[in-house]
Amino acid sequence: MPPKRYASVDRRRCVSCGTCEKTCPRKAISVWKGCFAVVSRDLCIGCGKCSKACPADCITLKPREADA
Repeated sequence: MPPKRYASVDRRRCVSCGTCEKTCPRKAISVWKGCFAVVSRDLCIGCGKCSKACPADCITLKPREADA
């Protein structure tokens, strides 16, 4: 069964510190060109570790839409 949620980054608030990237157990997050974090929805398991670790509080967990 696929995860029910995924991490989403508010790029305007991201400070590109890399904490989420280091915290993610699936390596689903990377900091893009030193600007902001990007989440791979295919790899993200929605565990929320990145959201809890983020010092800028810019990562939220969103529900995945059911495939039609």
